[in-house]
Amino acid sequence: MIINHAQIAQAQAAAAQASAAAAGSGAAGGSGAASGSGAAGGATSGSSGSSAASGVSLGGADFLTLMLAQLKNQDPTNPADSNAFLTELAQLSEVQGIQQLNTSFSTLQSSLVSSQALQASSLLGHQAMVASSTGTLSAAGATLSGAVSVPQTSSQVVLNVTNASGVLVQSINLGAQSAGLANFSWNGQTASGTAAPAGTYTLSAQVAGVAGGTAVQTYVNGTIESVTMGGGSTSGTSGSSGLTLNVSGLGSVPFASVQQVSN
Repeated sequence: MIINHAQIAQAQAAAAQASAAAAGSGAAGGSGAASGSGAAGGATSGSSGSSAASGVSLGGADFLTLMLAQLKNQDPTNPADSNAFLTELAQLSEVQGIQQLNTSFSTLQSSLVSSQALQASSLLGHQAMVASSTGTLSAAGATLSGAVSVPQTSSQVVLNVTNASGVLVQSINLGAQSAGLANFSWNGQTASGTAAPAGTYTLSAQVAGVAGGTAVQTYVNGTIESVTMGGGSTSGTSGSSGLTLNVSGLGSVPFASVQQVSN
């Protein structure tokens, strides 16, 4: 709870009035007690005023101390409004409740992150299908698998594989396909039957019935080698978690970009 300058000034004014009234009454015992209380209240209010002025927030205990000092040093002939004190107490309870709620949410967030980390670790070694127009052969004659996103039912789908020089290396006829993902597997062999060298190859698909200029999305499979929490892109459904997968042949991939995970 933060005590504002108006409340501090009110406490100081009440203390000054109480001290003046006690001094004018002529009662030695009462005057001494009132003066002592007034000095203590004034010192507390002054110290709190300095803290508020310097931007330091006071806690609930400090708030109650100031309020009690204000009550002790108020003018008996003009006591403070009880409704004002009730309002201040209600505000204090509200702020404390919000602080406790924030603490609970922080604890829940930490628990969810830990749970997600455990679940993410189970992805290691699995195959992730990621949208990509290129595929990498780790070794000569290695296998490259993935899928073509067929936009509509077609009588023929052909996947073309070209090398870095733009030369057609292999064409894979997937036959008739319905709308959806059409899986493919390239054995790493060229059209002449020799093993294609290791490297990166470009993938493109031709779908009968679809205009030639229409881009057809291709996907490539890769092994999930590691998982990073809180790193990489936080776009899409990955949100604040920032879950990033390190996929062989594809590098770092946001989890939201993964189309499919399989054994």
